[in-house]
Amino acid sequence: MKTGRILIIDDNEDLLKAARLFLKRHFGQIDLEKDPTLLPDLLKNESYDVILLDMNFTQDVNSGQEGFHWLDKILEIDPSAVVVLITAFGSVDMAVKAIKAGASDFVMKPWENEKLLATLLSAMTLKSSKDELRLLKEQQAMMNQDLDHKFKDIIGSSPAMIQVFDTIERVAETDANVLVLGENGTGKELIARALHRNSKRADKPFITVDLGAITESLFESELFGHTRGAFTDAKTDRAGRFEIANGGTLFLDEIGNLSLPLQAKLLTAIQNKRIQRVGSNKVLEVDIRLICATNMPLYEMVQKGEFRQDLLYRINTIELHLPALRERLEDIPLLAEHYLKQFAAKYNKDIYKFSEATIKRLEKYTWPGNVRELQHAVERAVIMSRDNVLQPEDFFFNTGQSPTKDQGEINLDQYNLEDVERILIRKVLAKNNGNITHAAQELGLTRSSLYRRLEKYGL
Repeated sequence: MKTGRILIIDDNEDLLKAARLFLKRHFGQIDLEKDPTLLPDLLKNESYDVILLDMNFTQDVNSGQEGFHWLDKILEIDPSAVVVLITAFGSVDMAVKAIKAGASDFVMKPWENEKLLATLLSAMTLKSSKDELRLLKEQQAMMNQDLDHKFKDIIGSSPAMIQVFDTIERVAETDANVLVLGENGTGKELIARALHRNSKRADKPFITVDLGAITESLFESELFGHTRGAFTDAKTDRAGRFEIANGGTLFLDEIGNLSLPLQAKLLTAIQNKRIQRVGSNKVLEVDIRLICATNMPLYEMVQKGEFRQDLLYRINTIELHLPALRERLEDIPLLAEHYLKQFAAKYNKDIYKFSEATIKRLEKYTWPGNVRELQHAVERAVIMSRDNVLQPEDFFFNTGQSPTKDQGEINLDQYNLEDVERILIRKVLAKNNGNITHAAQELGLTRSSLYRRLEKYGL
């Protein structure tokens, strides 16, 4: 198949016709234009592999200044454009000057067809290399951004997690769209990365998009890209996440936060596997594996008319439900040990284990923030502890809820004396609505003694 898109700009109509007659045998698209003032519109609506540009358009003028002017304009619109200048016989010095100004090559009138063809093929190779380099740079920048967030291997041996591992193993090698459902902090992005690492696209980009953090006005620009001048702050052309993820995996987090109009735009892109940058009429084909995630009840939202049913069917070829941490309590010791090693090394602390009472306490807590909350709790404990064994008093739960499921009697077999004292102080403070004086009186302590204990236990 013939490929390549060539634009020729010259005021000589006979030359244009002759060029098209010869070149159409070798290239897929040959566009001709006599008027260089139409260049901005042409480049806005079409992407060319090579632009053949004459250096003189005004009759009896041979300075080449018009060519320099339009060369600057082309490179201003598209810095990656490959421009081959057409120059009159004998003006080689001018052509060399133009190459220094940004042209890729030049041909002299009258040209020999074979030399013209060789020049254009060489220029096409240069254009392809430029495009590949630009996309690689954008992909690398995006991946470097993602590497700032360290995601370790998924940890767990509970039946619920074994089922998750089994689903990943069976689904990863396919290109099926996956919808990951689960509460905040359960590790939905970690699962998406595991699916990508075990897929046939593992050596291609994994690009994440937090849809909850993108405003309606920037949605299309972020996902589909934009051209220079498409809106006020669009100072350069920019590829969108779909384009950067081409060949790899696109992870759309918090998809339940999209408004209905944005859902429609996303559905169109997913269905057609084509996108258009904002400010451009050019259609770009994309090949991505789509993984979406949300903590929102999409099926209920469909019933209420808040989420498109056709979009839900598009994104949930496979559904993967992540269990909350309270549904896999047996994984807490494994997770806690993992984070202890990680943060002890990070903060250079000689802390090597949890006391038995501490593990029991962690297993009794309901963990509304799931694995992410456990991670933060262990990190804080490692930072604050002065011992080499983490004790229950090293943990403070910011939610304000008791670490026990049963808010009534305290089981003394499961807690040491300090742990019981901590729980008792918390209960009495809650009973007295935080009034220190009344709580101290009920506990039989002075205010200063109670303050010391509050500081000791981080209450």
